[in-house]
Amino acid sequence: MITDRRAFIVGNTRLQAPPHAPELVLHLADEITPIWKLTEEDLAKIGLPPPFWAFAWAGGQAVARYVLDNPDVVAGKRVVDFASGSGMVAIAAKRAGAASVLAADIDVYCEAAVALNAAANGVAVDFTDDDLLDSPAPDWADVILAGDICYEKPLAERVIAWLTAAKASGKTVLLGDPGRTYLPKTGLTLLAEYQVTTTRELEDMEVKRTRVWTFP
Repeated sequence: MITDRRAFIVGNTRLQAPPHAPELVLHLADEITPIWKLTEEDLAKIGLPPPFWAFAWAGGQAVARYVLDNPDVVAGKRVVDFASGSGMVAIAAKRAGAASVLAADIDVYCEAAVALNAAANGVAVDFTDDDLLDSPAPDWADVILAGDICYEKPLAERVIAWLTAAKASGKTVLLGDPGRTYLPKTGLTLLAEYQVTTTRELEDMEVKRTRVWTFP
């Protein structure tokens, strides 16, 4: 069993820039890294959930790019990065001038990943492993950012309902998605479109057309 999560992350990743947000550096796994070759049974034996935090997913890269290019969206505001993973979007928001950023992810390994990545970028990011879907979006939040959450139907439906309610309560909501199956076909407004470099190890193509949406 893994007892030191930070040491495990450092030992199985290397600092590198995500292709679509080269201003940042993250502890990311190379495609040949052994943790990507483990089966779910092998992961369970060592107490490791699927290491989503070790990859810069296309939807997150798109949201990070949009925030870095449009800092007024987050500047001086209180931001939640939902399903944060590596913390890439949270770090981009902080670099763009957010007053505070909370990275939220139910995978406890993300706490270590976010801390390492925030330190590597010289920013401070808070973290919670609470399931934010269990209650309305935090009253104090001004902006909610999310990427790559529409890959599984039950989760996508819960998150979209949660984000829709957050928008109705007055919050700005941005969602990055590379054409996942369960992205809603209506009810969203397109903000930007990018061609994001990914990897065939994890995606169906090396470059994904990825869009950033908001809730009107």
